[in-house]
Amino acid sequence: MRSSYLFTSESVSEGHPDKVSDQISDSIVDLFLSKDPEARIACETLTTTQLVVLAGEIRCKGVYENGEWAPGALEEIEKTVRNTVKEIGYEQDGFHWETLRFENNLHGQSAHIAQGVDAKDNKDEGAGDQGIMFGFATDETPDLMPATLYYSHKILEKMAADRHSGAAPFLEPDAKSQVTLRFDNGKPVAATAIVVSTQHAKGYDEGAKEAELHAYVKNVVAEVIPAALLSDETVYHINPTGSFEIGGPDGDAGLTGRKIIVDTYGGASPHGGGAFSGKDPTKVDRSAAYITRYLAKNIVAAGLAKRVTIQLAYAIGVAKPLSLYVDTHGTGTVGDDKIEEAIGRIEKLGGMTPRGIRTHLGLNKPIYKKTAAYGHFGRTPEGDFFPWERTDLVEDLKAALG
Repeated sequence: MRSSYLFTSESVSEGHPDKVSDQISDSIVDLFLSKDPEARIACETLTTTQLVVLAGEIRCKGVYENGEWAPGALEEIEKTVRNTVKEIGYEQDGFHWETLRFENNLHGQSAHIAQGVDAKDNKDEGAGDQGIMFGFATDETPDLMPATLYYSHKILEKMAADRHSGAAPFLEPDAKSQVTLRFDNGKPVAATAIVVSTQHAKGYDEGAKEAELHAYVKNVVAEVIPAALLSDETVYHINPTGSFEIGGPDGDAGLTGRKIIVDTYGGASPHGGGAFSGKDPTKVDRSAAYITRYLAKNIVAAGLAKRVTIQLAYAIGVAKPLSLYVDTHGTGTVGDDKIEEAIGRIEKLGGMTPRGIRTHLGLNKPIYKKTAAYGHFGRTPEGDFFPWERTDLVEDLKAALG
């Protein structure tokens, strides 16, 4: 590993058009799982000027069965979509929760996919698709996340909280952030550049109002990023293009699943390529990515490594993973192969089959809308939410290592 380098990660707010799409897709996942924990959902969302379009494949008791919609189901889906947009805060001429056009193109799940995924006779439930999934953890932050992404998320979370509370009434929902840190000996030592672009009310692109907006953003950065990392040499780019009044789906079309690096580790780790939002947890794109994060976080929390990457691979219709790979990047206190063997000996993980993952983490619940903005990882586990962020596997790992 290089001893000194610059690294950058970005985040986008809940009002970014792609994140609007992610949140709508996951609100549909939550709606269906609240009615049927074994529901199958693959919901994609398109957002653009005054339009939301849903498409994808579903199966859900009490909602869509045998090719028929249950009474009131279509109305409930539309209400869920509009409420999600309303909660984000879009009441603009170009995108308004109440007046936007809505299209529902969801339809039944392919029988050929269902036959491979569903448990039957002596066959265990198979993976919902083939693919590779990665998990990552590092001791750079208390939540064991890459520092650049951690601070990028926190800047936008703070701005969104201020917008919702009325503390920053000049902010509109769409925003992006980017943090560049200098690392020495693998540790962040200085913030060299901060980029924040935020949609704003009319007039906040010049004069005293622009100065107010810039001062506000710098204050947020100072609240989020430790003072030891900031200095007079930190370069700020705040709304560098000038005006940002037109934003959200009115400024740029949004699609589910286009912010997978924002959702995961900000580029600090490989990504298998699959998106999370809009998918029920039989899809290993989602559930296996969660279990690899869970394993990685617990490995670092157990003091077995300062930094670790984990990969799992699956084949569609096959229950057991094809491979498990652990890389502690030279920071491990035991061999990477020994950690792989220890993971395989922990019975509560259920062999990391799709059913085993969902059972251990409790994933067949309506817990996904909260994941769809500000990252799926590095979040605080509360009740049923973000169970993959728990560090309750530490003792099991130590015991399995002997």
